[in-house]
Amino acid sequence: MALPWRAAQGILAARDWEGEEIMQKRLKAVLAAMAVAASAILSGPALADDPFDPAMDAEGIARDRELTRELNVGELEYVRERDARYAQGWRDYDRARRARDEHAQDLAEYEARQADYERDARRYTEDRRRYEQAMADWRADVADCRAGYYEACAR
Repeated sequence: MALPWRAAQGILAARDWEGEEIMQKRLKAVLAAMAVAASAILSGPALADDPFDPAMDAEGIARDRELTRELNVGELEYVRERDARYAQGWRDYDRARRARDEHAQDLAEYEARQADYERDARRYTEDRRRYEQAMADWRADVADCRAGYYEACAR
């Protein structure tokens, strides 16, 4: 497919104007593509030791078995430590939740006791007011009785 004349002129003008910069950019892009292609072609899958491989001798199999055992023991130790940390975290969470629940219960009990106290204080104030009034009435009756108003003595 042939480029239209104006597009070709634009490309030529860009090459003339920027010169080596465009060529360097193109060269870098081509080299990067070649490097990616080469790494894809040259690299292969990593091969693990195969105990059924006839090339492996008894010493290689024993070495492979020991390495696998060490890796498994290390992973087991890591998992046990991790699980212990998780268990401690859950214990801490449960302790904090219980403390929060106990605090909420203590607060509710305190508020109930405070309400009882305020009710009792109002009752005491009212009872005290009635008592003071009754004592004032009695003193007035005693004073009237002593003053000769004997009908007040009967009250």
